[in-house]
Amino acid sequence: MIKDEKDFCPYRVTIIGEQRVDGENDKIEVITEGKYLRKKDHCFIGYKEYDPDNPHKVYNNVIRVDENMVTISRNGPQRSRLMLERDRRHQCIYETVAGSLSIGVFTKTLESNLGKKGGTLKVSYTLDFNSDLVSENKFTVKVEEKHFEEQ
Repeated sequence: MIKDEKDFCPYRVTIIGEQRVDGENDKIEVITEGKYLRKKDHCFIGYKEYDPDNPHKVYNNVIRVDENMVTISRNGPQRSRLMLERDRRHQCIYETVAGSLSIGVFTKTLESNLGKKGGTLKVSYTLDFNSDLVSENKFTVKVEEKHFEEQ
């Protein structure tokens, strides 16, 4: 994990998430300022997420991207850690208001072209609870350098 946030550089982070539950599709797009850092063979993308119903609830999200694995850590009122490894299933813990929930995560595809100056990450995966399919999901994260005039 990154010890000093000063190591990160400011970037524009665009996240497009799609989910299919019970035949219904949902799509969300978020564009925010974030931080990006490439170290050796992995990358870190950091950004804040605000609860639309309660702007005082802030989540600090960090996406770590390795060759075959993506780990998404969410810190805040409810913590979670999602491990996405190509062609593998992991048990992950989601904290909710009602308590912790253990879910299965199977990663179908994981494509990254993140380099020194940003790039794109695409992941598709399923979520299951007690081996029953809950949802099919995919997301794209685009990381772009933030130019001086945009700050």
